[in-house]
Amino acid sequence: MTVEVQLKKGDFGDSVSEVVVVEWLKQVGQSIAADGELVELESDKATTKWPAPKGGVVTKLLFNPGDTIELPAVIALIDETATAGTPASIPTATPVGPASKPTGQTEVRIMPAAAAALSENGLKPSQVTATGPGGRMLKEDVQRQVTSPSTPSTAISKPVPVAPVVAPVVEAVRAIATGERSEKRQMMSPIRKRIASRLVEAQTNAALLTTFNEVDMTAIMDLRKQHQDAFTQRYGIKLGFMSFFVKASIDALQTYPAINAEIQGTEIVYHNYFDIGIAIGGGKGLVVPVLRNAERMGFAQIEQAIAVFANKVKENTLSPQELTGGTFTITNGGVYGSLLSTPIVNPPQSGVLGMHAIQDRPVARDGQVVIRPMMYLALTYDHRIVDGREAVSFLKRIKDCLENPVRLLLDV
Repeated sequence: MTVEVQLKKGDFGDSVSEVVVVEWLKQVGQSIAADGELVELESDKATTKWPAPKGGVVTKLLFNPGDTIELPAVIALIDETATAGTPASIPTATPVGPASKPTGQTEVRIMPAAAAALSENGLKPSQVTATGPGGRMLKEDVQRQVTSPSTPSTAISKPVPVAPVVAPVVEAVRAIATGERSEKRQMMSPIRKRIASRLVEAQTNAALLTTFNEVDMTAIMDLRKQHQDAFTQRYGIKLGFMSFFVKASIDALQTYPAINAEIQGTEIVYHNYFDIGIAIGGGKGLVVPVLRNAERMGFAQIEQAIAVFANKVKENTLSPQELTGGTFTITNGGVYGSLLSTPIVNPPQSGVLGMHAIQDRPVARDGQVVIRPMMYLALTYDHRIVDGREAVSFLKRIKDCLENPVRLLLDV
């Protein structure tokens, strides 16, 4: 019995109407188990590995890597009764990624990873010798050609004209400018296009303003040092900084609920729950998975959930549901070395907290100049719904909680 692999509207979030095929994880003729990973798909929200609804043999792939699929759609066929290598599993559809072939030669099938490597290095399929089984071109074949000393340059080159002025300085410039300079063009991924769209949307539709403060991280660093071993031994994960910031943010959001609210038309919607988005950098852009009901989570639960998210970002296995919603966002530019920045609100949220690098700086304490580990904090907020006094007080509350973390336990 042939089973259709279907994608429906809503599978990737209510607002997603199309996805792009990144890579087929199974090829025609290969067996696959029920819920086994069949294809890697990318929407404007995330990259997802889509499972097979039934086990069997893949008999047809209806899209090639790089194709855009309008939802809903059937993307592949699976024969439940066939076994790998039987006649029933031989494909009748167009193979994925066929390369042009000279007359008399065996047809070359370009594997998805090889297609990506060809694009990255500006090579044509005809320049690479395929060594894979059945005439398949592998990623290794492309890499071998790239590292070969005889590989010709296929990059787009443009000699720069030089004005015919005779002078010693101009001659020196001409000697530099007549060299070849290459360019590379690459289509924006759906995630990158979505990021661009939402950032422009935020700047256009909201009245964004940023306020700053700084926090002395001494207390938290001492607390982590004192309890790190016991925490790691009990929960199997290190006690990081992010759990403190999530807890402090929830405390401040409870005190200043407008920053946890959003505008819908002419109404302000106040949320009595705290779904905190944690910005995580991935290879294809920044994604913001959400800690649902973070107010109910302890330090260990927060750290464990963030670790799971980070691992899913690396493996491109975040689900659309994990990326939707969110009432407030925290982003940590400090892990990349950022000293100070103005983060942009993630619509329709009304606020985003920016963490930054921890640096030892001289500060005044009790009339003395001392060296302390300091971090700048930034809160960008929608001034349509949040007043400046609330924003400044909110950030001050976070500072107080972090510099005296016992507040987070005693609720004072």
